Amino acid sequence: MIEVVCAVIRSEEGILVCRRAEGAHLAGHWEFPGGKVEEGEDPREALAREIREELACEVRVGSALRVVEYSYPEIAIRLQPFACTISSGQPEALEHAEIGWYLPEAVGALGLAGADREIWERIKVQL
Repeated sequence: MIEVVCAVIRSEEGILVCRRAEGAHLAGHWEFPGGKVEEGEDPREALAREIREELACEVRVGSALRVVEYSYPEIAIRLQPFACTISSGQPEALEHAEIGWYLPEAVGALGLAGADREIWERIKVQL
């Protein structure tokens, strides 16, 4: 099982979600930004690194949300989401086909990847 982290980033504009690029695993699906945790890496540090690499901005990593274990046909992941806020910079789509801020009522209709959809189903009632 691969250890993965993601950021649930909220602002006055909405929730930040990203559409996976063509050629990537789950291309075209929407997700919360993040990525793999490297061997020996702290999950919070991994998330901050992934956000810098993927979105060219800094986040304040807040509280951990409930972990999702999800099996796609080709891979199984353990996804640890964190509530985050942007601490500096403006997110840019460096590795995604597109990114956007969406109001909570629109996020569920975007075609989220399976694990991200499970996270969304858990947190949407709290927003």
